[in-house]
Amino acid sequence: MAPRAPQIVAFGGGGFSMERGNTLLDDYVLSLADSERPRICFLPTASGDADHYIVRFYRAFSPSRCEPSHVSLFRREGGASDMHEHLLTRDVIYVGGGSVTSLIGAWCAHGLDVTLRRAWERGVILCGLSAGSLCWFEEGVSAFHGPPRHVRGLGLLPWSNCVHFDGEPAREQVYRELLADGMRSGYAAEDGAALHFIGTRLSKVVSSRASARAYRMRRVGARVERRALTAEYLGSLPAALVAAA
Repeated sequence: MAPRAPQIVAFGGGGFSMERGNTLLDDYVLSLADSERPRICFLPTASGDADHYIVRFYRAFSPSRCEPSHVSLFRREGGASDMHEHLLTRDVIYVGGGSVTSLIGAWCAHGLDVTLRRAWERGVILCGLSAGSLCWFEEGVSAFHGPPRHVRGLGLLPWSNCVHFDGEPAREQVYRELLADGMRSGYAAEDGAALHFIGTRLSKVVSSRASARAYRMRRVGARVERRALTAEYLGSLPAALVAAA
């Protein structure tokens, strides 16, 4: 089997921790592994390895459809004897939400920044929501510690990123100001929308909600341009909407 190309699926928001009963984004990520029982590992670092978050992950990703595991940096029992080798042998690595600043600091302290880049280069599918989306980009906008502000990521994707774009009007305002001040161009995603990158190029936008959108954001001269991107809804539209299309 030929190795997979590097892939990242960056959720604006959604998945098992935000969309109870809606498994569309999580199912989509598993489908990319092209395996009957994908090996998926959860990194709850941004939440401080919150126990309830790990429990919810295992409830969402049952052993009947995948091989779930997790790696903890804040617990004596980390979930894997060799976390680096464990991550490099997974099909999917799923990063949870929380503080992206704390996440990046902890990863770098443990050498996971290097390991995750190696995993991505080997074709392990990387995904996540909120902080678990921001972390893959060069830079982004986070509001975890108060008002929206500029943050740095691992830089696997040479773009900027803004998550929960429909959740708080201040996010778009600050993102626009940062772009006008020289932040690199990038992408914004609403809750329920996900950006699927193959290599560093955006391949498609998928959504777990029919109304969820994503946008290309860039400075053009003295103004900031927001361009809506076509999203592929992963669910089934109601019959009335299909007939009207």
